[in-house]
Amino acid sequence: MAQNLQSGIQLRPVDLARGHGLSTQAVRNYEEAGILPAAGRTLHGYRTYTPLHARALDAFLALVPGHGHRTATSIMRAVNEGAVEEAFRLVDESHAQLLDDRRTLRAVENALRDLAPVTEVPASGESFIGPLAQGLGIKPATLRAWERAGLVRPRRDPLTGYRVYDGAAVRDARLARQLRRGGYLLEQIAPLLTQVRSAGGLEPLEAALLTWRERLASRGRALLAGAAELEAYLRAHD
Repeated sequence: MAQNLQSGIQLRPVDLARGHGLSTQAVRNYEEAGILPAAGRTLHGYRTYTPLHARALDAFLALVPGHGHRTATSIMRAVNEGAVEEAFRLVDESHAQLLDDRRTLRAVENALRDLAPVTEVPASGESFIGPLAQGLGIKPATLRAWERAGLVRPRRDPLTGYRVYDGAAVRDARLARQLRRGGYLLEQIAPLLTQVRSAGGLEPLEAALLTWRERLASRGRALLAGAAELEAYLRAHD
């Protein structure tokens, strides 16, 4: 509807709301938030909108999926206040965050490819620090250093105070050993192991990475769609 409106047409709040699948209260809220330019008023004080307001609403609703509600609001408010450079900066920040997320995903995927099967230490069952270190071909002090770095999380035996590595801790130690052999730094390994724990293992993590990749692709397209509508609003606004 908004795209078919001709200049000079006056719109009631209900007209603008229906054309975008919103409530009239939402339209008023968007105006008060600075997302829409200030509405005109009739002699009786009723709000009136124009095709420019429809364009602004088109732009905002297109920006939200890629930038999020808060940033989209800040972008529209900046444009309506004449601070277009600030709006561009906010757009750039969202693209930079997406690029950073892509780099993180690529690093995790590369690290997973570097993980070769290891059979010396079982992935399940419990172990004390000595046998585990021996099976991994490292020193117990290395395991303690990995623990301080958050790579492995053994529990303590309540009677002896000894470290006990359950199946998940053994798995994390195996992964850390392989990644260290591959030249990864401790600070690079820690985020990967966090992802493994959150997913519940390597196989679930691979499925999670696929979902992550698809989500980034969707966000990239949403940023493009938002940019197109924002450009259309900027032309109308000028």
